[in-house]
Amino acid sequence: MINPYGSEKLEPLYVEDQSEREALKLEAETLSSIKISSAAAANAVMLGAGYFNPLKGFMNLEEIQSVAESMKLSSGVFWTVPIINMVPEDELGSEIQNHPRIALKDPNVDGNPVIALQEVESIETLGEDEKKAVVKSVFGTDDHKHPGVAAFSNAGNTLISGPIQVLNFSYFSADFPATFRTAPQIRGEIESKGWDRVVAFQTRNPMHRAHEELCKMAIRDLKADGLLIHMLLGKLKKGDIPAEVRESAIQKMVELYFAENTVMITGYGFDMLYAGPKEALLHAIFRQNAGCTHLIVGRDHAGVGDYYGAFDAQDIFDRITEDSMQIKIFRGDHTVWCHRCEKVVMMRDCPHGPDDYLLLSGTRVREMLSQGMVLPPEFARPEVTIILSDYYQKLSE
Repeated sequence: MINPYGSEKLEPLYVEDQSEREALKLEAETLSSIKISSAAAANAVMLGAGYFNPLKGFMNLEEIQSVAESMKLSSGVFWTVPIINMVPEDELGSEIQNHPRIALKDPNVDGNPVIALQEVESIETLGEDEKKAVVKSVFGTDDHKHPGVAAFSNAGNTLISGPIQVLNFSYFSADFPATFRTAPQIRGEIESKGWDRVVAFQTRNPMHRAHEELCKMAIRDLKADGLLIHMLLGKLKKGDIPAEVRESAIQKMVELYFAENTVMITGYGFDMLYAGPKEALLHAIFRQNAGCTHLIVGRDHAGVGDYYGAFDAQDIFDRITEDSMQIKIFRGDHTVWCHRCEKVVMMRDCPHGPDDYLLLSGTRVREMLSQGMVLPPEFARPEVTIILSDYYQKLSE
């Protein structure tokens, strides 16, 4: 099996031992605490689940600037996106500033239970000019209409850095028990299936015909043993379809249209960054940690609006060194329905022209559904259409 990213052994930060975990919960009651942002809680979940291996906690200012400027940790390990616990200055009480160890409260669960304990190695201010430089580097823009830029810019300016011990996986394991998986759990399932070559598909949307066929093309061309459909379960942008609806639609598609025992459907807990190319690199890193050998990177991967070129997320892999990561990418082209071929094709592989094509996109699928239109079979499988149409119908009631 492919090695974890950045270390020989996967080291998730979730405290597995129940007695140790209970002792830490009792300790948390004696510590100063702070309610962290949704983004920081999602980072804690990813650290706990082993996806952000080899990180041990939240980055300090030096580490953040190193990642932003050179895509490297201070240790020299390749990394693409700052993993931080940033809070507004006015929420930082003196008891936090003077305590070497604090409890981090989850903003996404009723009652704000403690999600992790953190060693406070430093508390630093991220100045406005420094923040703008980081934002520009990570997102490629400083436009506040970009949801990732807005979320980062409004998160505060005080960095709390240091290693963490994770006590739970927020709402993800309770709300998505059939789907949420940690990196070690996925590795275990891959090993039990005897898969060697595994291709991952990242999705925050229901899978339409183009997605389905792109996955099948990747399996075929890479001679893969299996496919990991890895769904984002965290916070999305307005208008995106909820995880439970996506899960139901994807389960039905796999059940009816993929060969038996060739697909794993799982999910991970994170807030989408919409950072395009830099996020595509991060996606590759944590899919390697999950045991995948390849990641499908299609058109406008992890993008939003018109901030990135259609294939910027593929091109960035050409600009990193060969030894940056072991996982490789499968490059998806514009995927269309070809009336003459009578199937979904990638334009680069099809001899026909624009007059023969029906363009397929998740945006168009959502537009049609929101208008009460029935999706044609070229866009989505009929069984999937029923599930999605029911969801949109309930929205309009």
